[in-house]
Amino acid sequence: MSTTIGPVPLPDALEYPRGFGGAAMASVGGSLPERTVSSAEIEARLGLAEDWISRRTGIRERRIAGPDERLTQHAVAAARQALERAELDPQELDLVLVATTTADEVLPNAAPLVAHELGAVTAGAFDVGAACTGFLSGLAVGAGQIDSGRASTALVIGADFMSRITDPGDRSTASVFADGAGAAVLVASAERGRIGPVVLGADGAGAVHIRVERVDPKIEMAGHETFKEAVARLAQASQQAMFAAGLKLDEIDLFVYHQANGRILSAVAERLGLPEERVVDCIGEHGNTSAATLPLALAHSYEHGRLHDGDRVLLGAFGAGFTWGATVIEWGVQ
Repeated sequence: MSTTIGPVPLPDALEYPRGFGGAAMASVGGSLPERTVSSAEIEARLGLAEDWISRRTGIRERRIAGPDERLTQHAVAAARQALERAELDPQELDLVLVATTTADEVLPNAAPLVAHELGAVTAGAFDVGAACTGFLSGLAVGAGQIDSGRASTALVIGADFMSRITDPGDRSTASVFADGAGAAVLVASAERGRIGPVVLGADGAGAVHIRVERVDPKIEMAGHETFKEAVARLAQASQQAMFAAGLKLDEIDLFVYHQANGRILSAVAERLGLPEERVVDCIGEHGNTSAATLPLALAHSYEHGRLHDGDRVLLGAFGAGFTWGATVIEWGVQ
């Protein structure tokens, strides 16, 4: 049993390097299945009261992939959009990372297939497995490779078809999970200060609360325990990421958290004292797409004019494992 953390003191100054690295996020993109499934449709199927789902999760609808759609297809589409926005040829990529729990096959992994489909013929490619924290973990790897000078470009994708591992008769999971893909292009920046240190954490004692077994692979989630841990860890990681970047709360323009549940977003905002307008909430139309929620939320923010060059954006995620993390990015490339 994982113990919920209480108020978290800031780390000592020596625990994290202050300042930023040299990688920058040049662009984002997203791809969603065409089929939309409303919460009302799920409520009718499961015999739930009207608005039962939206009151508890904030989710009004979500996208669900058809039986012939492949995760790789949407990962590639999101990547192509991000590459076009960055004006980067796939052959210039050094690294392709795909964060996913639901690759089309056990083997091969998704990343080599995505790189091949894109024509990223000189890029290394591998998957990242950290559940809903996967995109943030991939961002840490990609930015780290660029910061160290071992790569100059990286493509980080978060993609999940959670419907493939969700029991349609389980109201606690069928009401929440959805499908989609998002991508971000990372490049070396001439100016340091674009992607801050990525603070990551894990507590395997919480593994029992979100599980998918090999036999009958359907996700099982203890909602109450997960909720408490998610709020506490996201608040903690946010404080640590800001401290690591040498920034204060009022210096962050936008907070983009893993879109797991609307109540989690509200609780984290309340704990940190954040005004509603500074917290991105697009879970109403997307649902919980696991590793895809962060890049999809960034793409949503970009498309709705909420990202401006120089904006400081805090990214935070929490997922099975338990795993969690946060970082601060400065939007744009200079």
